[in-house]
Amino acid sequence: MNRSRFIQQAIGLGPQWQARSGWFEQHPAELERQAWQLAQQQASQSAVTAAEIPPAITAVTEADAELAAPLLVTSPAAMASTPELISAAAPVTAPAEQPAAAPLPLVELSWEQLEQAVANCQNCQLCQTRSQTVFGRGNPQARWMLIGEAPGEQEDRQGQPFVGKAGQLLDNMLAAAGLDRENDVYIANVLKCRPPGNRNPAPAEILACSNYLQQQIRHVQPTLILALGRFAVQTLLQTEQSIGKLRGQLHHYQGIPLIATYHPAYLLRNLPDKAKAWQDMVLAKQHFNRLSKAASLHTTQPQP
Repeated sequence: MNRSRFIQQAIGLGPQWQARSGWFEQHPAELERQAWQLAQQQASQSAVTAAEIPPAITAVTEADAELAAPLLVTSPAAMASTPELISAAAPVTAPAEQPAAAPLPLVELSWEQLEQAVANCQNCQLCQTRSQTVFGRGNPQARWMLIGEAPGEQEDRQGQPFVGKAGQLLDNMLAAAGLDRENDVYIANVLKCRPPGNRNPAPAEILACSNYLQQQIRHVQPTLILALGRFAVQTLLQTEQSIGKLRGQLHHYQGIPLIATYHPAYLLRNLPDKAKAWQDMVLAKQHFNRLSKAASLHTTQPQP
């Protein structure tokens, strides 16, 4: 079994670009939903038998319940995801997680239908606070696909990914690598809506957008993916390892070569790591050139 097939089998992916069997059942948001349902069932059973239980046992204050609730619904994966990238804005506490059902099976949509579905999406609570959705930008037939984490304030206003200061830095890096943002790459985010205050994406929100991103990748069919930031890298590779451990090497997402690197917003706050990000860009360019050359040789070989 080659590396690509092994990775696909390990994370439950098949070659037909279908929803990953068994993966959503183990996603942190799905585990939270199951725990929440279990808690509701237990609460219902307790209400039925409350008359048979001594008052001293059933007396629980609201404060105690609030302290206990996170222990019931927080998954180990969610607890392990310590932020590597801290928002440039003031920290904003994420709202209480609403139980989220697993996304619907992947339905094949045209590019225009997919854009409309994202624009009208109400799969999670972010639809209540966004100004507009941010679908993507660039050339849908590009050989490079860049995937970030979530829209920021400027992206939410303009409806385009990477248009703030982080976007300017990304543009400079692409230009230095000989890539034009509008023609040579397609840029999308894991989330299509801005989390309030630029807080970290919640597991349920990532899950709600997962089908959109899968279909975008399928339509673009890139030669190489450059994943920008911890949430993009961990979502695509289904891992909790840090970017520091994942960068500098070649990975694969559904058979597509993938390079992990830092998010431009992180680089603006951690200038010394710009050199590492440029190393990742050079590595990505090297792999892209190798893959392009191999594809060219394959197409020019005479058919038997």
